[in-house]
Amino acid sequence: MKKSLSVFLLLLCLVSATARERRLFDSNWLFVLGNDAKMASPDYDDTSWRRLNLPHDWAIEGDFSDANPSGAGGGALPGGIGWYRKHFNVENSHPDMRYFLEFDGVYMNSTVYVNGHEVGHRPYGYSSFEYDVTPYINKGGENVVAVKVDNSDQPNSRWYSGCGIYRHTWFTTTHRMHIAHWGTHVVTTPKGELNVAIQMADEAIKGEKPAYRNTVMDAAGKVVASMMTGSPQQLLKVKRPQLWSVERPYVYTVKSEVILNNQVVDEVLTITGFRDFKFDSKTGFWLNGKNLKINGVCDHHDLGCLGAALNEDALHRQLVKLKDMGCNAIRCSHNPPAPELLNMCDTMGFIVMDESFDMWRRKKTKNDYARFFDEWHERDLSDLVLRDRNHPSVMMWSIGNEVLEQWSGAGADELTLEQANLILNAGHDASTLAHGKEMTPNSILTKHLTDIIRRLDPTRPITAGCNEPDPNNHLFKSGALDIIGFNYHRQWVKDVPRNFPGKPFLMTESVSALQTRGYYKMPSDSVFVAPERWDKMFTDPSMMCSAYDNTHAPWSSTHEATWDIVKHTPYCAGQFIWTGWDYIGEPTPYGFPARSSYFGIIDLSGFPKDIYYMYQSEWSSKPVLHLFPHWNWLPGQKIDLWCYYNNADEVELFVNGKSQGIRRKKDSHQYHVMWRVTFEPGEVKVIARKNGKDVRSQVIKTAGIPDHVRLSIDYTGKHGNVGLTNTTMTNQEPLTFINAEIVDKDGNLCPWAENQLFFETDNGAIEGVDNGSQFSTERFKDNKRKAFFGKCMVVVKGKGRLTAKAYDLKTAKIDF
Repeated sequence: MKKSLSVFLLLLCLVSATARERRLFDSNWLFVLGNDAKMASPDYDDTSWRRLNLPHDWAIEGDFSDANPSGAGGGALPGGIGWYRKHFNVENSHPDMRYFLEFDGVYMNSTVYVNGHEVGHRPYGYSSFEYDVTPYINKGGENVVAVKVDNSDQPNSRWYSGCGIYRHTWFTTTHRMHIAHWGTHVVTTPKGELNVAIQMADEAIKGEKPAYRNTVMDAAGKVVASMMTGSPQQLLKVKRPQLWSVERPYVYTVKSEVILNNQVVDEVLTITGFRDFKFDSKTGFWLNGKNLKINGVCDHHDLGCLGAALNEDALHRQLVKLKDMGCNAIRCSHNPPAPELLNMCDTMGFIVMDESFDMWRRKKTKNDYARFFDEWHERDLSDLVLRDRNHPSVMMWSIGNEVLEQWSGAGADELTLEQANLILNAGHDASTLAHGKEMTPNSILTKHLTDIIRRLDPTRPITAGCNEPDPNNHLFKSGALDIIGFNYHRQWVKDVPRNFPGKPFLMTESVSALQTRGYYKMPSDSVFVAPERWDKMFTDPSMMCSAYDNTHAPWSSTHEATWDIVKHTPYCAGQFIWTGWDYIGEPTPYGFPARSSYFGIIDLSGFPKDIYYMYQSEWSSKPVLHLFPHWNWLPGQKIDLWCYYNNADEVELFVNGKSQGIRRKKDSHQYHVMWRVTFEPGEVKVIARKNGKDVRSQVIKTAGIPDHVRLSIDYTGKHGNVGLTNTTMTNQEPLTFINAEIVDKDGNLCPWAENQLFFETDNGAIEGVDNGSQFSTERFKDNKRKAFFGKCMVVVKGKGRLTAKAYDLKTAKIDF
């Protein structure tokens, strides 16, 4: 009896000490593309199914085709219905234990079964959600979770969404007395105060009176504040707090513990930070007492050739390149992001606009979220705020992007993507705007959404991406938006103080310039609008857009024209450029075979376009001297050479040693200089001078015939899978991104090369290939790729040696 009692007490202590365990649940899933209701049964024969690890996107593994119902706007990749199953064991445990299954994102229409029991359904493909599966778990035996993912109703997105369980999954065990899902709320002040509120799960209390202990730790893990009381809400104070900023994003950790009968029965870690920010109607954005322009970009969630399947290394690579450019803000376009994105923004120093929806009740595509909005919007919006409100990087919420409720009578139920974009961007008759002082139904809906957010987080301002700049826009008329957000319409910016007195202003989306890396349309000082209107077909046999900053969509402008307004308008808090990276889908201005966007500052494979260096010269303190284009042209051809530079007074161009003249920016409104010169083979050289002294130079040589492949490592991953707090991780092998270039015998890039490259590894695995072309229909999941303007890229996993071969070229090898 004493022995049994001792074992029981020991078990209880162990359970108490390790009551919460959040374990990554990604490994050893089974998958099949198809549909049978019997697949939910635990006894279903799945032995022939494909074995894989999550996150997974089945669409990216398919072929591009104009027959795919997603259309070019959705990436021209397949949809369908897929099933996932996982067999797992749960050890027999104390009866006070609870079990939860969590999904960070499933696109879309997911239904989850545990041992044949349906435990939940979630239509929105971007929401994170958790199910209590305690009643269905077979303790001490095998369990089967089955997930049906239905992305068959197409089109349902204006961009590539991906298909499947494309974010992480988690299995969590807790004590009965536990903190609710996303149940900690930490509100800080720049003086070092932390108001910590703990929300217990519904079943937890039942007359018992636990104690609550909160411990604050700095970035080194040192305890800087602690409190234990019987109240789930506590006010703590940190002396001399380190403030979070974009230059030095200092974060703290709050450990929240629940104590019952002198035992810790639950523990949750929360990342937080101290910062002081505000939006001002006259002076823009302020962070910690410093006036700061929000130099941001919008980005969709795909990771190029890896598709929508989350990978921390690929995501971190995207953010590193943006940070190096001088970018300091991310808009999560146009949906709840992966939790890992916010974790990285917290620690890398990005300001975040956290966005909820691309549509409300009115559709933009035939089968989009509008069909679920009435039933699900409150749950989806609440879950977004509960999940993300502790992140120090999140400084504003957005309730929607270009929703048709800005107007009355606007709809796109039966429209093509092109027609819908015309509605969104071509303007509306004044009769569709709000009139009088009474709230319209659309204005009431706007206030309803902002009220949902303010109930859960009254500390952050709320905005929306609006492409109707008139103050009679139904969203603006609600009076519920803290920040006036314009998508484009730069010509209206000058009227903001008059039209919206006392309201802070932000360009929630801007630019929409169109560029293909490596392609140059001259004369470069001519601006091309493509298409002139959405209802006018745009054709160009090249399927490309000029990499000079001289091509843009009909609703937008060039990079330089927009930046000039943002830079010189004090009351403009900043901008979010459309987009930081090219993304799959929405290939404006072309149709199939174009299947990815032309908007990005960085192409889909990760090669910066030339405009990257304009922003780097303006947004960062890094020395910049960037001359373009290449120097392989026809003899006698007139070529426009552009140069972006900073930290210099002047630049001088030489062609084969002969000066072509000195150029200077005449004032702060000029962002590049240009020479129009006659091509002759050899070299061009630009020299930057400051105070009469040469400070840097760049040389571009005429390349000879292709001779060999040159491999170089662009990015080496260190993350594997970087999880959230309160987790037990299963590390995956990191990714390495390797660039392949076609060069001549002297190592000069051959800018017109399009050789077919073949890749193989002696270890590791090839995860994807790309070259940045927006219209290539080559598969992303392959071991070969054509060079595009002399370059392509391959993603490998693990450690090994990569070999690159091409016909008539010398082979290259590199260790990774």
